[in-house]
This record gives sequence, C-alpha cells and structure tokens, in this order.
Amino acid sequence: MVDPMEFRRTLGRFATGVTVVAAYDEGGNPRGLTANAFMSVSLDPPLVLVSLDNRSRTKPVLERAGRYGVSILGEEQRALSDHFAGRPQEGLAIVFVERAGAPVLEGALAEVVARVVEAHPAGDHTLFIGQVEHLAYREGRPLLYYAGRYARLGE
Repeated sequence: MVDPMEFRRTLGRFATGVTVVAAYDEGGNPRGLTANAFMSVSLDPPLVLVSLDNRSRTKPVLERAGRYGVSILGEEQRALSDHFAGRPQEGLAIVFVERAGAPVLEGALAEVVARVVEAHPAGDHTLFIGQVEHLAYREGRPLLYYAGRYARLGE
C-alpha cells in the first residue's frame, strides 16, 4: 500500500515548471488554474498533455471549450501562480490575451495553445492531450516548483 502523502512528497522531488492552464467558459470568460502537470507528448504531430483534477472547476470548462491555453510562468509571476492555485492576490493585474481561440496570460515566459484530441480518465485526474496550434516564448527565468514550494533556477 502506498501512502498518498508519501507519494506526494516523493514525486515532489521532481522539479517542474509552473503553468496556468486556461479555457473560455460558456460566457466567453477565461477560467484557469495553476498546474505543474504539463508535458510534451509528441513532435510529429506536435502534442502536449495537461492533467487536471476531476474536482477542478476548470475541468468542465476545458471539456466544453475543446481547446486550452498554457501559460508557462516566469519567476517574477509567482503571484499569478498563487492566484490561480486558489490563493487570491489583492490588487493583482490579470491580463489574458487570445491566441488561436484560447486565453493565455500576457507576459508569460512561454505560451502554448492546443486543441483537445483525446481525454483519458486517470484515477482522480483527467489527462487532456492537445494538438498544438500556437506557441511562442520570450527569454527569461522560469518559475520552478520543488518539494512543495517555489524554487529558483541556479546560475
């Protein structure tokens, strides 16, 4: 038997970047959440994957929208990560821009928009595989997550 907290602590030793995954709701408003479960799947065709908790309010939005934007955050965007992780930040300017029919955060280190091509239930999460329809990046330092807290890239 694997203890869930020990599982979480062990896998937390895998350093990841931090993203905000967003989609438009039925009213055309962007809805998003902070996620570090994002990865590339294939170069040909270009596919990416995001994993969303089945209890997430963003999951049904993404299912209906059929496409999602992934904003890969820079280290100066920690407040955005906290906000979309359910810790609202007073006075935070949140600016979404539309790219290829999905919302991404203005000023993100990188942005990817994907059209959902497959969704796979996986335990308490759903894996959304998307075909990339837009991507862009800028130079900068990534916001990292390691062992349950934010981290910085060393020199």
